[in-house]
Amino acid sequence: MTLPSRTLGRTGVEVSVLGYGAMELRGAEYMGGPDISDADAGRLLNELLDAGVTLIDTSIDYGHSEDLIGRHLGARRDEYFLASKCGCPPSLPPGVMPMPDTHDFGAANVRAGVEQSLTRLRTDHLDLVQVHLSPSRSEMATGGTIETLEALRAEGKVRFLGMSGTLPNLPGHLAMDVFDEFQIPYSALQPEHDTLISDAARAGAGVIVRGGTARGTAAADKNFTVQPLSGSGPSALDRWQAARLDELLDGMSRHEFVLRFTISHPAVASTIVGTADPEHFRANVAIVARGPLPADVYAEARKRLDLAPIA
Repeated sequence: MTLPSRTLGRTGVEVSVLGYGAMELRGAEYMGGPDISDADAGRLLNELLDAGVTLIDTSIDYGHSEDLIGRHLGARRDEYFLASKCGCPPSLPPGVMPMPDTHDFGAANVRAGVEQSLTRLRTDHLDLVQVHLSPSRSEMATGGTIETLEALRAEGKVRFLGMSGTLPNLPGHLAMDVFDEFQIPYSALQPEHDTLISDAARAGAGVIVRGGTARGTAAADKNFTVQPLSGSGPSALDRWQAARLDELLDGMSRHEFVLRFTISHPAVASTIVGTADPEHFRANVAIVARGPLPADVYAEARKRLDLAPIA
């Protein structure tokens, strides 16, 4: 079984269509993460690479994640594209949720965060550093965020600059024309950023999707519990039922349909899915290996979800 790959926009880098979101390695003491041992984390991380995953996304905010990646994959650094984030507090007490008001996009904190990530990840460079939590253009201008990232890139510590962006600030980020990549939340159950994904790709940026399985919410035991990205609007269950998506499954599980819908968007280079469970990971690999939805099914799903046809 081989994972397909796509080009990440103007970076020119080929990345696996299924990436790994390493937030699930944060540890039980950080935001109630999965309780995973060091040895199990090491086995999972090495299995990712063995299965053909070439994109790993992490963050300072994700507890033990960076340390575990560095410890277990440092010797395999040339096998994967490594993305982390900046603007995060350098350390966060266990149990505290990283919120926008705990982040500092000033020059000193951005530089310190990247330097700390390099140490934790046991590498001399990040392939991609993403500004976390979608700050406004004015906040970044005040803090010198972009100038600092450009300096780090000139020093060889960062290869590409990205934005982990959302509405309402994402259109402004696109207009800046400084980001090589955007990480955007998106799925059939949370499609609010659909047109912005296409806009980013037309501008030449690579697009990495997070939440591509809507946090697994279509699985039977989750029962569509994910909330709308905008904080208002139809629930995931209402959206699913109104679009009558069960009629399009043709033997697929709801989870498979949601993940294949995400990778069907031609502007999406990779979707990062996080898990601490090797069986969940293997199931996602099998789903992505089946490829996008059939073209007619995808077109019908978009129509039923009131999304514009893909040009």
